[in-house]
Amino acid sequence: MRILLVFLFGLHCLSLPILAQAPPPQASSDIYQSLKELNFLGRALYIAAHPDDENTRLIAYLSKEQKARTAYLSVTRGDGGQNLIGPELRELLGVLRTQELLAARRVDGGEQYFTRANDFGYSKHPDETLRIWDKEAVLGDVVWVIRNFQPDVIINRFDHRTPGSTHGHHTSSAMLSTEAFDLAGDPSSYPDQLDKVDPWQPKRLFFNTSWWFYGSQENFEKADKSNMITFDTGIYYPVLGKSNNEIAAQASSQHLSQGFGRMLQRGSENEYIELLKGDSFSSAKNLFEGVDTSWSRIEGGREIGEILYPVEANFNFKDPSTHLPELIKAHKLLSSLEEGSWKTQKLKELEAIILSVSGLFLEAVADEPSSYPGGTVAVELEVLNRSKNRVSLSSVALTSIPEKSYNKLLEDNQKFSETLSLEIPGDASYTSPYWLNEKGSLGMYKVEDRSMIGQPETPREFKAIFTLDIEGYQIRVTRPIIHKYSEPDKGEIYRPFEILPEVTARFSEPVFIYTNGYPHLIPVRIRANRDNLKGSIALETKDGWKTEETSIPFEIANKGDEITVNFSLSSPTTESESEIKPVISIEGKKLSRELVTIDYDHIPTQSVLLPASAKVVRLDIRKAGENIGYIEGAGDMVPESLRQIGYKVSMIDPATIQTGSLDKYDAIVVGIRAYNVVDELRFKQPFLFDYVKKGGNLILQYNTAGRRDADMDYLAPYPLQLSRDRVSDENAPVEIIAPEHPLVNKPNTISQKDFEGWVQERGLYFPGSWDKAFTPILSMHDPGESPKKGSLLVAPYGKGHYIYTGLSFFRELPAGVPGAYKLFANMLSLGNKSRTEKQATKG
Repeated sequence: MRILLVFLFGLHCLSLPILAQAPPPQASSDIYQSLKELNFLGRALYIAAHPDDENTRLIAYLSKEQKARTAYLSVTRGDGGQNLIGPELRELLGVLRTQELLAARRVDGGEQYFTRANDFGYSKHPDETLRIWDKEAVLGDVVWVIRNFQPDVIINRFDHRTPGSTHGHHTSSAMLSTEAFDLAGDPSSYPDQLDKVDPWQPKRLFFNTSWWFYGSQENFEKADKSNMITFDTGIYYPVLGKSNNEIAAQASSQHLSQGFGRMLQRGSENEYIELLKGDSFSSAKNLFEGVDTSWSRIEGGREIGEILYPVEANFNFKDPSTHLPELIKAHKLLSSLEEGSWKTQKLKELEAIILSVSGLFLEAVADEPSSYPGGTVAVELEVLNRSKNRVSLSSVALTSIPEKSYNKLLEDNQKFSETLSLEIPGDASYTSPYWLNEKGSLGMYKVEDRSMIGQPETPREFKAIFTLDIEGYQIRVTRPIIHKYSEPDKGEIYRPFEILPEVTARFSEPVFIYTNGYPHLIPVRIRANRDNLKGSIALETKDGWKTEETSIPFEIANKGDEITVNFSLSSPTTESESEIKPVISIEGKKLSRELVTIDYDHIPTQSVLLPASAKVVRLDIRKAGENIGYIEGAGDMVPESLRQIGYKVSMIDPATIQTGSLDKYDAIVVGIRAYNVVDELRFKQPFLFDYVKKGGNLILQYNTAGRRDADMDYLAPYPLQLSRDRVSDENAPVEIIAPEHPLVNKPNTISQKDFEGWVQERGLYFPGSWDKAFTPILSMHDPGESPKKGSLLVAPYGKGHYIYTGLSFFRELPAGVPGAYKLFANMLSLGNKSRTEKQATKG
């Protein structure tokens, strides 16, 4: 039998499940749960489109009640969503949401996989989705994951039969899964995969339906359920001290960037899955009916089951180590079997149980969080036997250095530690999300190494392999090298051990806007990842952009330190968009990477290496007013963008808003989804309206109705009803339907040209109805849809102006879209006098 690449899938998930997380405590109840899962040989694959689409209730139920090896295939990494907790968008948001999925799986017991599809933003129809994604490539990825994971059953989150009724990504995920169900077992489909995997035909394909898909509870109650299986996912697990729905809520709450933090749920709750394809089932309606999920499933497995089933039935919760002889005997038998996916997976599961019942603690901790190719790091080994079992440490091998023998008897609860020197090879790969290593397209990430496709993250190259002698039987255990430290207010903290370039560079801003012909100083931050760094840096320019300096020498004494160098950059005399790149020269090497660190408490710290670059824009723009107050919402980079064009932007704490406190501002801008995330704002709304009434200019960016506040009827001084209307095509035609309005004439004349070059979308969550006091400024629509006129609304109120906009300025301004800057400047200028007008008034 071919040694399948599924081994890599299993090894990755089993050997690195807690990367940069404190080792989870293994109580007797946890070991018992693991033993029950060891004794079940069945697999289930859940498929949907995005992080947070997965049904954690069903995943937890399949994993913890059915005991099946369960995985979630998210077709995308959620790169096109919004971020409620920080500034990360696009590919950085994809990294964050990937880790949130992994955190969720650590709670509900599932595993995690992906395709190469890029979440390009909201799509209204699968035709558009599959065209942008490259259907054949993504379908091949789904087939690839099925052939590797080898599920007995597949469950779709969405209905493949209803295109156009929901997000195009949602329907597409189900359509791809339905097609892949047949293709995975066909050797003529994607034959290029078959040098690594065998064809695999799952037994059944299901749709995870609910009343929501039928429109109402009443309709669902009337529906024919003869082809459905029903699960009560509210089941309580006495051994775990939790119900399934409590576990599911904890898992779902890991999606914090999407605002999924939720209360724990308890009590009975039914889930329904409808059979779409594959074998029918009897009246018992067993998900795995017809599948041998016992140890007899694999040749030679019956004897193993005869050992392990009694261990499960007579498990000693008080002293699990009494089962060690039987566990070792089962391990010997399993090791002797012919290679195959079940052998690989079950060996790892069994080894983990053996270590747990033995109370063994194994760690390899680097004294620094990162090193570089050619560097050296100290690694402290910690080995502890917390049982009466006879355990010896035979040897330890660190990646890239020879194995070291110890033959050290580990006395009960007596820690053994030693520090080894790890030399990083000069050709070691950098640690960064593998799918970002090369530039992809709008709809697809580029991944050349087929073995990486499907993997949730980049496997860590540097590991420690401990060879242990447990009661006369040798077992080899792999642990990733990690870094840990403590902070007074947080305690012990784990971090991944990273390989980073010796030096990285980043610009202070992603975009530099030139509004006049004068040279600008462009600050570049240089960060050292080693001591005693010397080199020079140059700025690579094109399209008529020029620097005064050919290169600038620099020295950095200590690892981790940063310095700033400034280049004087001149722009062309006419409007222009271009790109600049820093190029660092050290010891004959040229480096041009930016290091982005994503650091939140609920996920491991992520180091992301991106090409270091910035956009430069020569823009002829006029504006009136200069003092802007900004109330932050879910997090965006609009304030920094406004400072780029010369505004003085002050951040306003809603708690400080009171009568008269806002009068000093020429305009006030409220950040995206502010009313969704800042409860206090609704109580401060009278002060904002009073500011407008006295002559102020208030701009509200988009919010969503129906999440925390269904009506949002307090947002505007006149009736305004939010909807889910959006224009997802960033190139959709835009009509200016109020051509005489000052908003499109002063101080910048807005034309069709100003809607060119927009990214990801036009806008989202437009108001669907509004009072006649509002003037709609623009009309736009996606292909085949009716015109949407709610993207930009303005109304006079007292002496001032109230503006509500669903246009995606939070994406366009950081991307340096010239027309978006001009339109936003007009919004800020409404009712304000320009500098020229003020001078004329004084004269």
